[in-house]
Amino acid sequence: MESQGTQGTQGGITVQRALELPGLRGGLPEVVAGAERLQRTVRWVHAGEVPNIASLLKGGELLLTTGLGLGARPAEQRVFVRKLAERGIAALVVELGPRFTRLPAAIVETARAAGLPLVQLHREVPFVTVTEEVHTEIVNGHYALLQRAEEVHRRCTQALLGGGGVPQVLNVLADFSGNPVFLETADGQLLYAAGAGTECADPLQVWEGLRGQHKEGPPAGALLVDVPGGGPGSGSVRARLVLLAVESALLPVHRIAAERAAGSLAVVLMQARQEEELAARGRGDFLTDLAEGRILADDAPAQARVLGFKPGESPLLPVVMRLADGLPPGGGWAVLARAVAEELAAVGVPVLLGVRPVEGRVPLLLGLRSESERAAVADRVATALRAGVERAGMQRAGALPPVVVVGVAGGWAAASAGLRHAAETATAAQGLVDRPWYDARRLDIDLLLWRLHNYDDSALAAFVDRAIGPLRAHDRRSKPPLLPTLQTYLAHAGRKAETARELHLNRQTLYNRLARISELLGTDLDDPQTVLALSLALRARRHVA
Repeated sequence: MESQGTQGTQGGITVQRALELPGLRGGLPEVVAGAERLQRTVRWVHAGEVPNIASLLKGGELLLTTGLGLGARPAEQRVFVRKLAERGIAALVVELGPRFTRLPAAIVETARAAGLPLVQLHREVPFVTVTEEVHTEIVNGHYALLQRAEEVHRRCTQALLGGGGVPQVLNVLADFSGNPVFLETADGQLLYAAGAGTECADPLQVWEGLRGQHKEGPPAGALLVDVPGGGPGSGSVRARLVLLAVESALLPVHRIAAERAAGSLAVVLMQARQEEELAARGRGDFLTDLAEGRILADDAPAQARVLGFKPGESPLLPVVMRLADGLPPGGGWAVLARAVAEELAAVGVPVLLGVRPVEGRVPLLLGLRSESERAAVADRVATALRAGVERAGMQRAGALPPVVVVGVAGGWAAASAGLRHAAETATAAQGLVDRPWYDARRLDIDLLLWRLHNYDDSALAAFVDRAIGPLRAHDRRSKPPLLPTLQTYLAHAGRKAETARELHLNRQTLYNRLARISELLGTDLDDPQTVLALSLALRARRHVA
């Protein structure tokens, strides 16, 4: 690698290099202050003779002057030099002549104190020639820098065309920078690490030792470059390249190279994500075809083995997760599939996981050791599914939580029917009181009402209005509301003591409310047919609200 002070390393030239060019060399330059800082980078050249020249500069300039703006008094000269140092110019070059035959002590002492390189020229030089020479060197330096970065990009492309992936791209960048390179997620989780040759420290140890100590931000001297995600102009970040200055300092050329490498990594990650999503969709298609009878139970085991699912003779447990409406049909589903799969790895049973973005569903089959562990496995699977949704960022604020429905365990024929039943039930269960998971067998009434709602919404709405319409009207204009009382009463199968206890009412108040409900509805709450109709109407009202 080139040292920091050489030409082209940072896309500019140093003060030392500028003094070696013919224009300034012809002026017989003498460094009278800041000799130890001649490796500063010259960003640009500026010539001026006004007292307030510092306000016109941005930093990094080589300032050429004959001293006309330096002031006549020592105090003015000190202020002039101090402001230039505060502005961060690369160096001050003063041509001796009519204004100064020798630089005043006030100027030299202030420059030394401020660490500002100060050069006096003993012969007159054309400032325009100096400017042209230095600017040409700067442009050439930038071009050389871009060439070196482009070489890194070429090597990354060759690695990808040769069948390599993310590790190979990181290795190219690590070799070029002479430092460890890491790829982390947007929230700081490590994905890949690469060292810089066999003599360097283990990059994972470096990560834990340096990056792990800086949770709130990157370590000093680190270089971070975003790897874009999504489509062009989306502004989203899929991952982040991190270069740590362990073996040597990181320079601007390394940032340019990292930005080139980030473009290559974006393509790799996009391709991997597309392949991952296609695979997850393929498994989802298989499970859907099985549920809808397009794959026979006898043929299913062989096709499942091709997809990596080998439960043997174990009972199969069908599960379907339904996400809230309004989620995008693509984009995050590959991330969701990976996140859920990683969470399910801890469940400890064979799993076949797929996605169905159009329906907003995640169907899966699990191989149980015995049917007796159905509830315990369902608990762990539901927790894993919800955690995966959270990790994938697919739970929108204010949206309904995901619905997880667990079917009946059995063989392949039962799995086919169970997946179909669970898929429909998961849709019908949206809007119910949130639970970790629902048993498909206990939601048949809700499924029936949902089907009726889809078949003839007006008929279901008319039924609800006939059954509990007067109560709904009462609750809109009067207090206390009576529908919660009726719902709790029916949930406790007409047991008044339990109803009063749950509602925190004394018995007489409950009796009065039940009497008022009977009066408004014109029905007898002890009649079995009335109780059945009211129970159905209460469960159906969420479909027609």
